[in-house]
Amino acid sequence: MSIILERDGNDCVWCRRTFDNHLVVPTTEHLVPRIKGGPSWVENEVAACKRCNNERGHRTLGEFADECEGLAREPDVARIIRSLERLTDAIAIRGGQRRARPYVATQLRRLRRR
Repeated sequence: MSIILERDGNDCVWCRRTFDNHLVVPTTEHLVPRIKGGPSWVENEVAACKRCNNERGHRTLGEFADECEGLAREPDVARIIRSLERLTDAIAIRGGQRRARPYVATQLRRLRRR
């Protein structure tokens, strides 16, 4: 967790609330959910508050970003895109991830069009 907080900052990628370990509890969230073939790599994780992580479930990144905006939250789309690009690079180096690759590509296209 500390590696992800050092890399991404001390706030939630979805609502941008600052973590305080009491009301805004930090968690790590998989960009590509494990159920959709996402690896358990640091490159596939971002810092999210417990509330947002639980609310997202298995929805796509684009869907949940839209939903957050509808709830007057300000998702950090640039940070999500950077994280997806890091994941793409890691997949290129390590290989595999046949199921995750198309998901990452689709979400990158969708988020870049915003």
